[in-house]
Amino acid sequence: MQIANVFYGGEERIAVYHAESWMIVPKTWHGLTMSTTDDFLLHQSTSSFSVPDLLEAAVPVKSGEWTWRPALTRPEKIFCIGLNYKQHALESGMPLPTSPVVFSKFSNTLAAHEEGVPIPEASSQVDYEAELAMVIGRVTHNVSVDEALQSVWGYTIANDISARDLQTKTSQWLLGKSCDKFLPLGPVVTSADAIPDPNHLAIDLWLNGENRQHSNTRDMIFSCAEIVSYLSKVWTLKPGDVICTGTPQGVILGRPEGQRDWLKAGDVVRLRIEGLGEQLSHFV
Repeated sequence: MQIANVFYGGEERIAVYHAESWMIVPKTWHGLTMSTTDDFLLHQSTSSFSVPDLLEAAVPVKSGEWTWRPALTRPEKIFCIGLNYKQHALESGMPLPTSPVVFSKFSNTLAAHEEGVPIPEASSQVDYEAELAMVIGRVTHNVSVDEALQSVWGYTIANDISARDLQTKTSQWLLGKSCDKFLPLGPVVTSADAIPDPNHLAIDLWLNGENRQHSNTRDMIFSCAEIVSYLSKVWTLKPGDVICTGTPQGVILGRPEGQRDWLKAGDVVRLRIEGLGEQLSHFV
């Protein structure tokens, strides 16, 4: 099962892909607001919620009858994990971390599949980062590694776009990580039951048709389960929270200095993660 936020019929709606067809979910269902995937994730965590009943009320539509919105629109928390692939840490000249490197992004960074991403005037060193993102499906606190993935509703594609010159201005990365539209997310969230092992997925990124990142999530230093468990010991995770799990080698920053072709207006970046589909961004 896959869910997505779309703009359909002049308003935000939830689209669901199930049994090889797309459907639009009713805006209200059994007294519940169901306008966005954030609503869906909140309500599905309750015992009375029935996905089969909701699908019975959905209306079939054809793909392409909408424009995409970010896969989540109002997550309470957006976590990011830095230096979480062995080969990426090596290309960055950094030692392998002994605990997860945690930072965050603001919700202004959220962007949709096929949406234009502006290059900020304050930066001349904008970079891409293909990442697997986890979407939390239930309230979770202090969960064990063995049980951690039970809290994940699904997975999606994220591009942790980074302005490297701003990122390195201070010891904190926030300045270079939270520019407008710097987290394209989606297009869909794929339910966890369709992804048996999130740490065994091919992950790729292309810049203007050239394959720049080619790896597998098994290269992560800290697994998806370890990340969820680690974060849950500090924060209460809630439905709709997003956890970006780090990027593999192949970022622009990791190239030799004379070959760092930073992103510019007109560039097209395409991401693909096995089982999750593809994401496209145009830089403007």
